Amino acid sequence: MQPDPAPAAFALDPRLAADTVPVGDLALSQVLLMDDARFPWLILVPRRPGASEITDLGAADAADLWGEIRLAAGVMLALSRPDKVNVAALGNVVAQLHVHVVGRFRSDPAWPGPVWGHGAARPYPPHARAQLVERAAALFAAA
Repeated sequence: MQPDPAPAAFALDPRLAADTVPVGDLALSQVLLMDDARFPWLILVPRRPGASEITDLGAADAADLWGEIRLAAGVMLALSRPDKVNVAALGNVVAQLHVHVVGRFRSDPAWPGPVWGHGAARPYPPHARAQLVERAAALFAAA
């Protein structure tokens, strides 16, 4: 009899890694900042290998994710003071389970439509990105 294989390790999808900057870790999720200065945009990625839908999570993880979404929405409100916070878990392009928490302004270039597929991303200047990540991390730590 052969031993059971070791469980798969969590690895961030390369497409998410290419488009984001790490902010930190919550109990369940890795927190990322989308590197697009047009929209304040956080992404939560539950560290559960193979999960592609929220329904793939067990009850405890799903409850934890909802708490982290609420936390991230609060951070977004404090970070950017948007007119609206959009929360979505689409996964049409990147199958790995991830939740978008996007601050929206009536004046943003995509309003009132979705941010996906609207023009090309505009990366933050390095100093602005570093300041935003530092502030977001501090807000998560204080929450």
